Amino acid sequence: MKVAVLSPVAWRTPPVHYGPWEQMASNLCEELLKLGVDVTLFASADSLTAGKLDAVVEQGYETKKGQDAKVLECLHISNLMEKADGFDIIHNHFDFLPLTYSKLIRTPMITTIHGFSSEHIVPVYQKYNNNTFYVSISNADRHPKLHYLATVYNGLNLSNFSISESKEDNLLFFGRIHPDKGTAEAIAIAKKSNRKLIIAGIVQDENYFKKEIEPQLDDDIVFIGHAGPDKRNELMGASAALLHPINFDEPFGLSVAEAMLCGTPVIAFNRGSMPELIEDGVSGFLVDDVDSAVKAVERLSEIDHVAVAETARERFSAETMAKNYLALYYKILEKSF
Repeated sequence: MKVAVLSPVAWRTPPVHYGPWEQMASNLCEELLKLGVDVTLFASADSLTAGKLDAVVEQGYETKKGQDAKVLECLHISNLMEKADGFDIIHNHFDFLPLTYSKLIRTPMITTIHGFSSEHIVPVYQKYNNNTFYVSISNADRHPKLHYLATVYNGLNLSNFSISESKEDNLLFFGRIHPDKGTAEAIAIAKKSNRKLIIAGIVQDENYFKKEIEPQLDDDIVFIGHAGPDKRNELMGASAALLHPINFDEPFGLSVAEAMLCGTPVIAFNRGSMPELIEDGVSGFLVDDVDSAVKAVERLSEIDHVAVAETARERFSAETMAKNYLALYYKILEKSF
């Protein structure tokens, strides 16, 4: 089977810092290769893969500023579509724009919908409901107007995560510094719990950071900026819990799965996909507000860290994700849906 995986070109695949869609495209490629699939990754030229790489964009538009994003996207997507006949399946991780080619090519296209930037993009998905195949990354993120082939949870490379032998008392916030992610709420939870909080992530909303976060930084509320894979594993493994007080219906939440792979429970606001990822009282706690999160901090001693990691390894591995997608490819090719 020949599979083309279409990754975005905002960042490198896999990303150096931020880039969850690129990360999932990379994880899928590398695991499909291990399963004996002939995979070509369509991504920026600085991307890394053990398979074949096809690129017409040298660097992503978020990596090298000053480029026109739409121009790069058009060049990148058309490069694959003009070669579509050379593949059995096209796996689109690039949102809605590649769908506009789907009636012009013969190769079936499967699209992982990583979330909806707004309702404005839904009509494009609706238009191609009946000639392409949609996969959601959580049941919570399914749009009522779309037809779905399956839900496949995001998968991570298990070798990048390990359980720390000892947990510290501090709490961790790991993610974009943005109101949606609830950085300010995490600070409030930590302060009310009398716990140290480490904040790691890129500043996506500079104004929010300057007004809501930076004035509260001190010896107990510490911002360390972006944390790479090694630092991420160290932080997550050693922390008492990951705070995830989101203010939006998050489609998945990679940091939640990452923390649990380190045996670290997650205290999250009960929105979006969180009830699918977190078993309340077992792998963390689902809460409604800051005060109930503080009460959950007091219950962290109830959590079995080894059990948290073992369950996460079964559910959120890249190997499991790739096997699930491969089964869908065969289902599409055999028209058994």
